[in-house]
Amino acid sequence: MGHQVLDMGTHSTDSVNYAEFAEAVARAVASGKAHRGVLICGTGIGMSIAANKVEGVRAALVHSEYTARMAALHNNANVITFGGRVESPEEAKRFVKIWLETPFEGGRHTRRLKKIEEMEEKCKEG
Repeated sequence: MGHQVLDMGTHSTDSVNYAEFAEAVARAVASGKAHRGVLICGTGIGMSIAANKVEGVRAALVHSEYTARMAALHNNANVITFGGRVESPEEAKRFVKIWLETPFEGGRHTRRLKKIEEMEEKCKEG
C-alpha cells in the first residue's frame, strides 16, 4: 500500500508466545520507531490485550470494515489486531487499508482519549 514496513516476525508456522511479538510491535509504535502496528494471532484478542499493556498504545481488535473505520475515526488506534483463524487474508488487507486511510475525527473523541491517558497515569501512580 506504499508504506514502509518493519516486519517483526514471526517467520514460521511454529507455535510462539504471541505476547512477545505484541510487546515488540507495541514498543516500536510507542517509541516512534513505527507510526502504526498490525498484529495477528488466532483470534486477535490476545494480541490486543498484550499490546494495550504498553503505555501510549491504543490497540483495537478489528473484525469488519466498520470496526476498522471506527478504530481510526473515533479511537485513533495506533495498532490493530486480527484473528488469523477468523478473518481471511483478503479481509485483513481490506481492513488495514480502511484503517490507514481513515483520519481521526478528533472533537469529542479527543476528550475521551484524554480520559484514557489520565487512567493510565493513575495506574502508574498506584
